Amino acid sequence: MGFLRRQLVTAALTANAIRPVPGFRAGIPAFFAGWLTTELAPHLMALTAADTAGHVVRRGRRRSRAGLALAAANLLGQGFLVDQARRVQKTAEDALTDGIGADYAEQLDALPTPAELATPWRSLVNPFRMRNDAVVVDKNVPYDAEHGKRGLLDVYRPAAGTIRPDGGRAPVLLQVHGGGWTIGNKDQQGIPLMQHLAAKGWVCVAINYRLAPRDPFPAQIIDVKRAIAWIREHIEEYGGDPDYIAITGGSAGGHLTALAAVTPNDPAYQPGFEDADTSVAVAVPHYGVYDFAGSTGLRSAELMRDTFLAPRVVKRRWDDAPEVFEAGTPLLRVGKDAPDFFVLHGAHDSLVSVEQARLFVARLREVSGATVVYAELPGAQHAFDVFPSIRSAHVVRAIDRYLHWHWNGWRREQAAQLGEVGA
Repeated sequence: MGFLRRQLVTAALTANAIRPVPGFRAGIPAFFAGWLTTELAPHLMALTAADTAGHVVRRGRRRSRAGLALAAANLLGQGFLVDQARRVQKTAEDALTDGIGADYAEQLDALPTPAELATPWRSLVNPFRMRNDAVVVDKNVPYDAEHGKRGLLDVYRPAAGTIRPDGGRAPVLLQVHGGGWTIGNKDQQGIPLMQHLAAKGWVCVAINYRLAPRDPFPAQIIDVKRAIAWIREHIEEYGGDPDYIAITGGSAGGHLTALAAVTPNDPAYQPGFEDADTSVAVAVPHYGVYDFAGSTGLRSAELMRDTFLAPRVVKRRWDDAPEVFEAGTPLLRVGKDAPDFFVLHGAHDSLVSVEQARLFVARLREVSGATVVYAELPGAQHAFDVFPSIRSAHVVRAIDRYLHWHWNGWRREQAAQLGEVGA
């Protein structure tokens, strides 16, 4: 492929990343092309510059003027994408101050340093290297032996041991992978966040769960609930606090995260373990599906329901079982006792409309008494946090600040309640 053609392909990728091709049918290809281009924009920028320099050296006076003009435009577009990703730091910080107060950082163990807020360029050179020597992973622990490998989980904990420096038990984060309820594995998503938090003393749990169409919905949410029950019973063995569980996940995992959070102890989703406490303290869903039933009237939600969820995930038509879809819709299950939420969604999400997140957040704020933080990330596609990137680095750190704020507030409340009982 010649230089001009390479720049034409790069131009198409860059343009789609800046403004994704619209439409439900174009969603999947627009996502794949835009996701990698957006999150790997610095790498693509370096390749474009190197390709351009090589072309100039090799071709001399016979260089392609059209190709060079396209390369210049591509570099400008890629620079825009890099700058857009860097601005996520301010977007996330503004969301935190708007949602929990401008003084929230004063309630952290320590104020974030300039280095913690800066872009970690060195760690982004190889974005697919996701190891941390400060973290130990206990792999393939069974939480539901009946379902084989789909009933396994991994536990991420500090390498220094399971006991916190203050002698207390560590807060726990449950990670639920995405994959359209039909694919995915516990060691494919959420790794940057879990490694970051585990290195700072948290205990993180990543689960497999049964997949559709072999096991239709609601098998997936039942498994998430069963994992929460396992954490309540066993996480102290790993140094975790069974009384404080945060839950997170993206895409289908975002849906299951939100649904688990707003349906605590629902016996319909706890067959055989109805008495288990499956409540969570806080939820952090990423680019989730909040309208499983198409109840908002969004055309994209209705198309997802009829063309994918019904035939592949639920294995029942909407007309035949509307109650299954509605029960599985987080937006319809929000009550006054919903836990606190930090909702994140990309403004350019081609797979799940950002409008779903906006409506879900509005419903939480209208009905629940919870604290609700919402960060709508400019230029972000679906799956923006799967591997380390400029954007995901800032997102991970924002979630870190939020969860530590929440954990510290929860501990203060517990101490106050114990004081009242002692008095």
